[in-house]
Amino acid sequence: MKLLIQGNNITVTEAIHDYVEEKVERAVKHFQNLTTKVDVHLSVARNARITNKHKAEVTVYANGTVIRAQEGSENLYASIDLVADKIARQLRKYKERIQDKQHGNVKTSEIVEDKPVEANLIGDRAPELPSEVLRMKYFAMPPMAIEEALEQLQLVDHDFYMFRNKDTDEINVIYIRNHGGYGVIQPHQAN
Repeated sequence: MKLLIQGNNITVTEAIHDYVEEKVERAVKHFQNLTTKVDVHLSVARNARITNKHKAEVTVYANGTVIRAQEGSENLYASIDLVADKIARQLRKYKERIQDKQHGNVKTSEIVEDKPVEANLIGDRAPELPSEVLRMKYFAMPPMAIEEALEQLQLVDHDFYMFRNKDTDEINVIYIRNHGGYGVIQPHQAN
């Protein structure tokens, strides 16, 4: 397993490096056969008004799947402990899903409600874009079913996941709805 540790507004000392290495190795210990690379990003916010200044973010690359977690607290070591526990839970879930699929125990559920799309989704708001692009990300988008995209969403610790739908070959977004459940955004051809 390849481990990369980076710091933002913090110098990664040997003590911090050793602590991160110990915690991350313990978290992925039972998943060594799945894990190929682990990126750890530590940061400290310099703004006095931010409460949880010390943030630890871990990204695990496991068999082509990205599993991500982040935690923040007032103490860097506490943040590292929290994120290590969270990534271990997510890896356990991922491994259980793989085993369920191999044994044919796939759980199916209704992901998307079949409702007509409202004609005017914006209402009286004016659509606007941010004044500048702050970050660009590139990643592979192998075609996948909505159920697979839902699994990926649960692994990346984000509110949404963008994917290429294998049935339509179009880019879709699956997201966590504010009032529970999941939604899917699909392109609609203009009439």
